[in-house]
Amino acid sequence: MTLPPTISDPRSATIGPGRLILVVGPSGAGKDTLLKLAQSVCVGDSRIIFPRRLVTRESSAFEDNEQIGPDAFRQACEKGDFAMHWEAHGHGYGVPRSINDDIAAGHTVVANVSRGIVDRMRRIYADVTVVSITAPLEILEYRLASRARSSDGRLVDRLGRAADGSPASPDVVISNIGKAEDHAHELVRIIKSP
Repeated sequence: MTLPPTISDPRSATIGPGRLILVVGPSGAGKDTLLKLAQSVCVGDSRIIFPRRLVTRESSAFEDNEQIGPDAFRQACEKGDFAMHWEAHGHGYGVPRSINDDIAAGHTVVANVSRGIVDRMRRIYADVTVVSITAPLEILEYRLASRARSSDGRLVDRLGRAADGSPASPDVVISNIGKAEDHAHELVRIIKSP
């Protein structure tokens, strides 16, 4: 299954007035950890939405995703059930189309996405902020080896992709070394900034 990164519901050239915060970065940078901490801080704010991605692999303690089979994923893509979808590391990833309604209602949506879809999302959504979460290669290697998730594929492939340049035009870079709570508060400041 090879699906290009795309948006499934191009109803408007620019979907707004709410914000779309795209969190990108290499595997092992700690994106899901920081997102989980940021979400717990924002839990009482109904204007901030953290949608669950649908992923064609089993759910795990490392990320907040909903498992979907490859055939169901392909059908969802064909039906336009995703606002955006892409393939990475041999898996399909999708963000529900309902985020378009949230953004149209003026909410802030925070999503962990592939850096390969950033440029296209900037053309489709009116207010996009790209947050790149990074860490040195040796830290990425340690974190990926520690989680030892068989569905992640080969460690050397994931590390090779991390070394293949930085995400497209990040607005903010968070170097996630040290205390995760500190970097999560940095992410919350970005999410809550006007």
